[in-house]
Amino acid sequence: MNGMDEVTIEFPVHFTRGAAGRKEVNVGPEPVVPSVERGCVPRVARLMALAIRFEELVRRGEVDSHADLARLGQVTRARISQIMDLLCLAPDIQEEILFLPLIERERDAISEHELRVVCAVADWREQRRRWQAMLGAQRPSQN
Repeated sequence: MNGMDEVTIEFPVHFTRGAAGRKEVNVGPEPVVPSVERGCVPRVARLMALAIRFEELVRRGEVDSHADLARLGQVTRARISQIMDLLCLAPDIQEEILFLPLIERERDAISEHELRVVCAVADWREQRRRWQAMLGAQRPSQN
């Protein structure tokens, strides 16, 4: 033997960017990047989350009143009241609103204006009935 026998070793590698943009060699297969859902959170879901956050700020005493929220947000007190009215919805409806599917291209399936009809009712059973009717009206017919 001449000591010059060839040996080939194969193993997966992948490259990443390290500090200062330097390329780094990493042993092993390239990790799978989780897919990110595309789309926007529906406006009513954002407003619902905002109402919950506003209520928390008032409850903790970080903000004195809804009037202070209006002043800080540079909106009218009436607008703050409209947003805070979402808290009058039954808890299960609030949860459904928070977890509405993302909007791709079309307009939001449920508008805040339409939702006010549900918020205006104090009885949660009637709210649920109106909410379901509203959702049913949004679904395309199955003919």
